[in-house]
Amino acid sequence: MSTKRVRVLGVALGYLVLVVGAVLYLGPFLIQVATSFKSDADAVAHPLSLIPEQVDTSSYERVATDPAVDVPLWLGNSLLVTVSVTVGRLLIDAMAGYALARLRWRGRGTVFSGVLMVMAVPPVVLLIPKFLVLRELSLFDSYAGMILPLLADAMGIFLMKQAFEQVPHEVEESAKMDGAGVVRRWWSVVLPMVRPAVVTLGILAFQASWNEFTHYLVSTSSPGYETLTVGLARLVGGALGEGQQLPLKLTIALVATVPVAVVFLISQRHLVRAQLGGAVKG
Repeated sequence: MSTKRVRVLGVALGYLVLVVGAVLYLGPFLIQVATSFKSDADAVAHPLSLIPEQVDTSSYERVATDPAVDVPLWLGNSLLVTVSVTVGRLLIDAMAGYALARLRWRGRGTVFSGVLMVMAVPPVVLLIPKFLVLRELSLFDSYAGMILPLLADAMGIFLMKQAFEQVPHEVEESAKMDGAGVVRRWWSVVLPMVRPAVVTLGILAFQASWNEFTHYLVSTSSPGYETLTVGLARLVGGALGEGQQLPLKLTIALVATVPVAVVFLISQRHLVRAQLGGAVKG
């Protein structure tokens, strides 16, 4: 077999693998979209069909208007908590990462070791202590209780610390000689140079807080504080008692997917630009 033919077969095999991977990855999402336009009977009879027997938009109408499925409230709570957590996590993780990477203070190594140990603890282990602390501080069943415990995470601090350590010390020393203080050097000099890490942390923070479930479950009990994940779990658990309701459940899941996809697509463009800019400067 000639080298050219082997190369063609290799390329064809590569494309085949990509196509199969795309089908496996996009297949469940396409089924979700198709099922959201089915009737309950059609969804039960043909769960994997990508073409509804008859287009039915009743699930979207229920999402918009049904008070028993208060998706607008769930969506509003999710947006409020997610935006607050994302902004707060960006600021706190960036400041903590800078302090661990650049500032010299007693106990810095111990604090960083504590951050690494927290990364190794399974989040489910902290659920009961988290509930007890929120109750003792009178933060249970409030937006503050939903937001404050998520404002910093060990992975984000570690990510920002590693990013700040890649910035040459000469840049900061030059700003220091010009009279810039610690906050000015962090905000105006060093932080813009780690933009890819900031964008990455923003994407991860938004996705994690938007998809968070267990924390919201133990920090609230009133229906008025339910997020999309908690409300959808209640619906899947049969709280409404109206059968399987597959189209309704998948419609709500689709609504929950859209914001994360939009944020990822927008942030990815800025991330690529930042990486290209850093490559050009390098």
